[in-house]
Amino acid sequence: MSGRYPAESGRYRSLAREGQAPETMIVACCDSRSAPEAIFDAGPGELFVLRNVGNLVPPYAPDGEFHSTSAALEFAVQSLKVKSIVVMGHGRCGGIRAALDTNSAPLSPGDFIGKWMSLIAPAAETVSSSTFMTATERQTALERISIRYSIANLRTFPCVSILEGKGRLSLHGAWFDISTGELWVMNKDTGDFERPEMA
Repeated sequence: MSGRYPAESGRYRSLAREGQAPETMIVACCDSRSAPEAIFDAGPGELFVLRNVGNLVPPYAPDGEFHSTSAALEFAVQSLKVKSIVVMGHGRCGGIRAALDTNSAPLSPGDFIGKWMSLIAPAAETVSSSTFMTATERQTALERISIRYSIANLRTFPCVSILEGKGRLSLHGAWFDISTGELWVMNKDTGDFERPEMA
C-alpha cells in the first residue's frame, strides 16, 4: 500500500478509536481545483468539510424538505461543537458563472444547479447589470459577494447565532485564487477581501 495512509496510519487508527473532533468547519465549493484539505495543508480529522456547488449556505428553513447543507451545519455546530466556520469561495467558479448567465440552458429537466444557484439570484442580477465591470470582474465580485451572503445565512440558524453571540463560534470568509494559489481573507469589519500579507 502506498500514498498517504501508510504515512499517517497511526493518526487514522486514533481517529477510528476516538472519533473526530475538528475545531473548524469549511463550507467550500465541490470544484475539484479547490480542495480545502490541500489549500490549508490539513491532516485527517483536522477539518470538517462541507462541499456543494458554489459554496452556498441556504437560509434556515425547517420545512421538512431535504437539506444536506443544513444537516451538515447542524451536525458540525451541535454535535462536533466546532469553534469556527469558514466559507471559502474560489476564482473561476462554474456555479457562480451559471448564476450570472441567466440565458444558459438548464443541464437537466430538473435543473438542480439553476434552482440551487437561485439562492443568490438578487445579487447576481445586480452584479450582471453593471456595465462598468468586465465579465471577469463581475464573476470575481459575485464569488466574493456569495461568501458574504452565505455568512449572513449562517446567522439565520439559531444554533449559529446563539453560539456566535456567546463568543463560542466565529464565522470567517475566504476566497481562493486558483490561478495564483493565493488565499484571500475577508475582513470581518469591512467585508473586503485581503491577502494576509497585505492585511
